Amino acid sequence: MVNLWSGRFEKGMDKLMEEFNASIDLDKRYYDVDIDGSIAHITMLAEQSIVTKAEADLIISALENIRKQIAENKVEFSTRLEDIHMTIETLLIEEIGEVGKKLHTGRSRNDQVALDTRLFMRQELNGIKNDIKTLLEVLLTKSDEYKAVIMIGFTHLQHAQPVTVGFHLMAYFQMFKRDLERIEDCLKRMDYNPLGSGALAGTTININRQRTTELLGFTNISENAMDSVSDKDFVLEFLSDSAICIMHLSRFAEEFIIWNSQEFNYIDIDDAFCTGSSIMPQKKNPDIAELIRGKTGRIYGNLISMLTVMKGTPLAYNKDFQEDKAALFDTIDTLRISLKIFAKMLENTNFKPEEIRNHLGKGFLAATDIAENMVKLGMPFREAHEIVGKMVKFCEVNKIGLDEIKDENLNDISPVLTKNMIPDLSARACVDRRDSYGGTAVREVERQIKSGRDYLSR
Repeated sequence: MVNLWSGRFEKGMDKLMEEFNASIDLDKRYYDVDIDGSIAHITMLAEQSIVTKAEADLIISALENIRKQIAENKVEFSTRLEDIHMTIETLLIEEIGEVGKKLHTGRSRNDQVALDTRLFMRQELNGIKNDIKTLLEVLLTKSDEYKAVIMIGFTHLQHAQPVTVGFHLMAYFQMFKRDLERIEDCLKRMDYNPLGSGALAGTTININRQRTTELLGFTNISENAMDSVSDKDFVLEFLSDSAICIMHLSRFAEEFIIWNSQEFNYIDIDDAFCTGSSIMPQKKNPDIAELIRGKTGRIYGNLISMLTVMKGTPLAYNKDFQEDKAALFDTIDTLRISLKIFAKMLENTNFKPEEIRNHLGKGFLAATDIAENMVKLGMPFREAHEIVGKMVKFCEVNKIGLDEIKDENLNDISPVLTKNMIPDLSARACVDRRDSYGGTAVREVERQIKSGRDYLSR
């Protein structure tokens, strides 16, 4: 087995050191993009006459064979070779001999790792974009289905104003739309080719970084070699974006848990996305929502872990950076499965309009409508607010609703309160009146849905 730094060392690595130092158990996921990077690199070296075309063709053929062997699980990975980069290079040298030793000309493992991480993340982030788009599509479909179904809007988990289910769901559409845009922005800042930066200072070899940039599909070339091999900002940015996205999922999951409770009973989640109890036969638990809520902490932890790793690392490359893989891979895997499963759960969940309607009589939901109607009749808002507050207090004392106040009680509440100040207090009327841009009126929800569809079809 080839030792890629045997010239400097007289002794082999201690076995425990070998295990502690290795990252192959994690970074073997990079094998495909690592080979892509190597093929682009050797292609450029041949075009620059640094190696011959015959040598490049031989190396590329062997790399493709190694790719196939790894894909078919025919390669046994070992901590002795430390990481995927050394593993592939060793396999290459073993397969074609001395020519294989030319592949690493003009590059370092430092810029190789930086390249692989960007290539790998580019693939995965494009997958995450699709996962978010799928969730957005489900939200649009559900919002359209329930655009006119009345439900209660809450603040402080207290009854606030009547809204529609479609309106409520479109609020989550906006959250995940921003998540999609953050991932797209992250991809823009990742779109820099670090290959050719060497260990930290570039190379004396006559390489062509523009050519590898073209071959690998990057738009830009990284400007400073030292920054190129020590930059983890794009990883941190992605971890931050993921933390925000999983937070949105967790908020949605929390509402699912609340809505699924007997106290609310707003929704019916398909049995395929729930579990029962080992002892209580009646239970139907919203485990998917609870798991997503729990997994949020993992992604938060990954972000804090990497911020802590990076905070004390001097320029340029440090072995600490190897810790990015555990945080990165776990975040990608956790976020992707969470997005996929939540979208499927939402798609297979039905709201219960009749059950929701049973809650509409609580909480004086039309109070703001009365105050705003008074304003439209010329009363200052603060005065209107005070009078409606007295109306609510009167109702609480007498255990009645706002719509049950009798005409003869109006003067007792306030000498300026008249019957014409009180509009239609039905939940439907309250919703229909809120037709301001971004409001909950059905036609506004329809506009928001159309705007969402236009956005996804861009």
